[in-house]
Amino acid sequence: MTATIETPVVLPAREARLPKPPGVIADTWNVMVRELRPVFREPASVLFAMVQPLVFLALFAPLLPEVEDGSALQWFVPGIIAMTALMGASFTGANLTQEIVTGSHERLLVSPLSRSSLLVGRALKEIVPMLMQAAIIVAVVTPFSFDLHPAHLLVGVLILAGFSVGIGALSFALALVSKDQEWLFWTVQQTLIFPVLLLAGVLLPLEGAPGWLQFGSQLNPLTYVVDAERALFAGTFPVDTVAYGALASLLVAAFGLAVGLRAMRSSS
Repeated sequence: MTATIETPVVLPAREARLPKPPGVIADTWNVMVRELRPVFREPASVLFAMVQPLVFLALFAPLLPEVEDGSALQWFVPGIIAMTALMGASFTGANLTQEIVTGSHERLLVSPLSRSSLLVGRALKEIVPMLMQAAIIVAVVTPFSFDLHPAHLLVGVLILAGFSVGIGALSFALALVSKDQEWLFWTVQQTLIFPVLLLAGVLLPLEGAPGWLQFGSQLNPLTYVVDAERALFAGTFPVDTVAYGALASLLVAAFGLAVGLRAMRSSS
């Protein structure tokens, strides 16, 4: 009786069959979608964040002086939208502090996702709530003698998008530095946000302010963003004002992402 030994056929390995790790862009997209799910599941959270801006509109709008050409809302509303973008983006680090306390952030750090995508995806997520809040404010004020200029509004929103990304990244960096000390996050955030708003002339013009206030306003990047927004919402397009606003927005975005990425890479 002859035994026949069959040699197993070894198929050549095909690299195409091996799962390829997702790239940074795919990781960033997945993180952004993850962060946006609570927003879409509970859209009321966006409305809740609109309480303070709408209260400012209701209380300050009747006090605005009458102007000869157009409505005073053309000057006031862009500042309120910029304020909403600043406050909304600066608050988002609080979500990360909760994830640090619960341990979910540590689980993400050991996941296959790149650390840079964890920061950039979170920061890019800030654009969506900003767009939703800006749309709500414009919809509320348009019936009250507010002239809508869609093309100029689009440019203004693009400028605010970069600003929101930068502030969001800084907020996440602050949360990483604060770690489980939530009081530290809120102390720094609340200490900085209101001087930035006031020095940008969001609620009151600074033309007649003391010299030291005007100097502080010139150092504030939000000042140039608000100036650009007011020019655009008025239906004008002064190239220098819009360029300064766009440059300030890009600088905030670049600085915020640089600081946030450094904090994320050193996170443990």
